[in-house]
Amino acid sequence: MSRWKGLPEELDPRVRRLVVRLRRVKDHSGLSLRRLAAQTGYSTSSWERYLAGRSLPPREAVEAMARLGDDDPVRLLALHEVAAEAWGKGADRQSEPAGAGPGTEPVTDLGTELGTELETGAPRPHGRALRVTLIAGSVALVLAVAAAVLLAVRLTDGEGGASAADLTASAATAPGSPGESEPPRYTCRAERIDGRWYAGNSRTQKAILANGHAGPEVAEAQCLLREAGLSPGAVDGIFGPHTERAVRSLQKRANLVVDGIIGPHTWKALRE
Repeated sequence: MSRWKGLPEELDPRVRRLVVRLRRVKDHSGLSLRRLAAQTGYSTSSWERYLAGRSLPPREAVEAMARLGDDDPVRLLALHEVAAEAWGKGADRQSEPAGAGPGTEPVTDLGTELGTELETGAPRPHGRALRVTLIAGSVALVLAVAAAVLLAVRLTDGEGGASAADLTASAATAPGSPGESEPPRYTCRAERIDGRWYAGNSRTQKAILANGHAGPEVAEAQCLLREAGLSPGAVDGIFGPHTERAVRSLQKRANLVVDGIIGPHTWKALRE
C-alpha cells in the first residue's frame, strides 16, 4: 500500500474525491508509477500530478486506470465529470488538455515563458482569453447603457417625450432581461407509469447527478426521494447537502454503493 502525501487543503472536495478514488485503484492494481505509465501511455510525471491533485487527468487516463485496477469505469467517470466541472471554475489551476494524446507532456519548446507557467501553475493563455472576453463584454454593456441614456436625453430635449429615467427604467425591465428572471419552480406530481414512478420533472434514468448540480433532473430526484420517505429538503432543483444525505440513505437502504451520487442504479431504486 502506497504512503500518499496529503492533498492540498484548497483542493475542491469534488476533485479530492476523484483523486482519493484514483489512489485506491492504483493501490489495488499493485502497479508502480513507472509501470502505470507504460501500460496507460501517460507519463510518470503526469500520473504524479494527477495523484497529487495538481492536475486534472483526462477522461482517457481515468478509463485506463479503471481498466487496470479492475474498477467500475462508470462510477469513476462520474466522479471525473463532477471533478471536471469543479476544476473548470478554478481559472488559476493547471489542467491537462482534453484532446492531448497519451504520453503528452507540458513542453518547453513553445518558449521559456510558457514552460514557466506550466511548471508554476500560473494562468495559461485560455485563462487570459476568458478574462479579456469578460472585460470586453463589461465595456460593451457600459457603452450600450450610456448610448441609451444619451438617446433618451436627446429625445427629451427635442420632442418633450418620455424622460431619460423612464426610458432607462424601461430598458432595464425589458422582457427577457436578467432583472426579470426568476428561479424555476418545480412541483411533484408522482404517478406510476409502466411499473416506474415519475414526478413530472424529468423522465431520465441515466443522468449522473452529484452535489453542486442543478436542473429539472435534480428536482425529479428530490420528488422521488420524498415519495420514498426521505427528506431532500426543498424541491428546488439544486443538489445540496440535504439532497446528498437523502441519496446516501436511499443507497444504504437499497444495498447500493453509498457515495451520494445519483447514477443508473440509484435512478432504478428511485423509480421502483
